[in-house]
Amino acid sequence: MAAITRFSKPSAISHIRRCLYSSSAAAVESNPHVTSPFGNHKITRRDPSERNVQWVFLGSPGVGKGTYASRLSNLLGVPHIATGDLVREELASSGPLSKQLTEIVNQGKLVSDEIIINLLSKRLEAGEAKGESGFLLDGFPRTIIQAEILKGVMDIDLVVNLRLPESVLIEKCLGRRNCSQCGKNFNVASINVKGQNGNPGISMAPLLPPSSCMSKLVTRSDDTEEVVKERLLIYNEKSQPLEDFYRNQGKLMEFDLPGGIPESWPKLLEALNLDDFDERQSVAA
Repeated sequence: MAAITRFSKPSAISHIRRCLYSSSAAAVESNPHVTSPFGNHKITRRDPSERNVQWVFLGSPGVGKGTYASRLSNLLGVPHIATGDLVREELASSGPLSKQLTEIVNQGKLVSDEIIINLLSKRLEAGEAKGESGFLLDGFPRTIIQAEILKGVMDIDLVVNLRLPESVLIEKCLGRRNCSQCGKNFNVASINVKGQNGNPGISMAPLLPPSSCMSKLVTRSDDTEEVVKERLLIYNEKSQPLEDFYRNQGKLMEFDLPGGIPESWPKLLEALNLDDFDERQSVAA
């Protein structure tokens, strides 16, 4: 059974917004459009009633934050902003940060607050200029300092903490592959962990590519066992204070993934009270 904190049964997404926004609405000043500095950029703090959900996804490297945040992004119509993608885009751009980021990523270290906040600031500002509302943040914040900075300019409604055993995380990371032609992500790992000591077993089928991508698969340079273990160690050292930060605000929802996407996605929707919403979307489609 997945460890979840379920919200009271609602009438779809509108009720979720009311429940989640109630805690953050008090933090908004009398002027609902207070603009605060975020690096050298300006981000508008909007009244909760005038925007979409603003959620954060936490979880160890390889847990699947991007997968589930992306699915929720499509379901809710809210932009999914992954700081890992922002870093990779900067790496590919040959910009001023490219060389510095290459060394950091290859060594399995975490990117500095200054760099991440700069990249995120530009992305949020660009989205605001295009009329985007709300976001699903993936990979930020990672530290208390980052969380405090974010709190100063944004009202976070909910923090979803996805969890998997470390042995499963390592297998998943080592199995990740990317098609150099189409850019899609796959995973060749076949995971089958037997339950023990009262803990349920976990099975995850591989996410194999089509035959057209098979010969074009590449492995990320930081997906070696040594680097993966180092990244997990660094993450675990920093994650507990961050989880406590949001837990003390009543915003943390912990979710133990029961398996792969087929097993976990319905359970996650249920935990978020979006299962009925997903069914109506499917019927409408």
